[in-house]
Amino acid sequence: MRSLVSFVLLLFTALVSALSSSGTRLLVVLDAVEEKDAYSTFFTDLVERGYEITYETPKSEGLSLFEHGERNYDHLIFLPSKIKGLGPNLTPNILLDFINAEGNILLTMSSTHSVPSSLVALLSELDVTLPSERTGSVVDHFHYDTISAAESHDVLVLSCPPNVRPGLKDYFQLPGTALTFPRAVGHVLGSGPLLTPILRAPPTAYSYNPKEQADVVDPEDLFAAGKQLALVSVIQALNSARFTILGSAEMLEDKWLEVQVARPQERPQYTSNREFWTSLTAWTFKELGVLRVNSIEHHIVGDDEINPGLYRVKNDVAYKISISEYAWRRWVPFTVPQGDSLQLEFSMLSPFERRDLVAESETHRETIFTTNFTLPDQHGIFNFKINYKRPFLTSLEEKNTVSVRHMAHDEWPRSYVISGAWPWLSGIGVTVVGFVAFSALWMYSQPVKKTSAGAKKTQ
Repeated sequence: MRSLVSFVLLLFTALVSALSSSGTRLLVVLDAVEEKDAYSTFFTDLVERGYEITYETPKSEGLSLFEHGERNYDHLIFLPSKIKGLGPNLTPNILLDFINAEGNILLTMSSTHSVPSSLVALLSELDVTLPSERTGSVVDHFHYDTISAAESHDVLVLSCPPNVRPGLKDYFQLPGTALTFPRAVGHVLGSGPLLTPILRAPPTAYSYNPKEQADVVDPEDLFAAGKQLALVSVIQALNSARFTILGSAEMLEDKWLEVQVARPQERPQYTSNREFWTSLTAWTFKELGVLRVNSIEHHIVGDDEINPGLYRVKNDVAYKISISEYAWRRWVPFTVPQGDSLQLEFSMLSPFERRDLVAESETHRETIFTTNFTLPDQHGIFNFKINYKRPFLTSLEEKNTVSVRHMAHDEWPRSYVISGAWPWLSGIGVTVVGFVAFSALWMYSQPVKKTSAGAKKTQ
């Protein structure tokens, strides 16, 4: 339960209007257009937030996700379908191409409908496993709704924890409310680094298929149980495309918005489903957690030239980057989550410098991060590199290439400036002085006069 919806920030303040940063074209795939009436509040909220919704059935002749190599839609919602195959326009390869083209997908499931084979194959590519026969309800005999599921125990009522896992810069809580998951389908996540569980089943829950299992369930026959089962999960691709798996499509229906639910031996309370799926769709469709780099500046300390292409070894360099975060229709300053850091790498093949960027100033729309460092004593082609990838935030990848040259002959410091050279300079000075003194003494000393041995003394 601790891992509930970390990306839901600034949640639902009087149904704040928000517009996606990646587009407003939304395609809803369902068996019949008339089925949308059961989700009227859900789709009305999306329209009020600025989305242009198109409803299509899998067999529709005009259904196409691409035209001339470009996306026809920015976002895609799959409602539960009784059709085993979605047809040639929604094959796993086409859906993967949609994700690779930065399209966002919300997949909803229900234990009353088997998941189409195309979506099962897509989930398999993403390392997500569904129960056999692509269905199976999550049952819990301790966290069920005593009003609507007194016998079947397949309507889960989960309390909202007081604190959610950090994903964005803010946290939220829903005091006194509960999430209701009617007839949910649980799924198991693999070990992929891009998979993130948002809401797991309680420890007492398990996946049950009445068509395959008896009334008394053998633990060895279970698909998964407890926290192995994920009810809501998200995947953010390397290109920041978002894919959300919602195990219970019925929680989006109108009949589960204004009802009271009660767990065993607890008083009834209203559900908070509307607040939950508002934030869930906002994150999926990039109304939340979108980062943008506004500007990048680097220069030599004390020099007015901005972003030069050539530096010299041992230069003192200042680096500055401006980042904004998109939240509910407006760009706001980005704040690094507590315990995390935004880092700059100065690298060739491997980093020579790795420095934490410090928030220097903040305006109403951006935060400016800076750092100073000295270039290494190595010439070559280097990169100022930002590679910031965190769950629930779009990736930041920025690279600025510069050249670093060696020092010119007239740029080296004089030897007398280097204190380590003073003993050697002293030795050279002593040697020179001694040689000059010896030479002077030799040249100006008068030699001793000698007398010949055979010469006679004169008086």
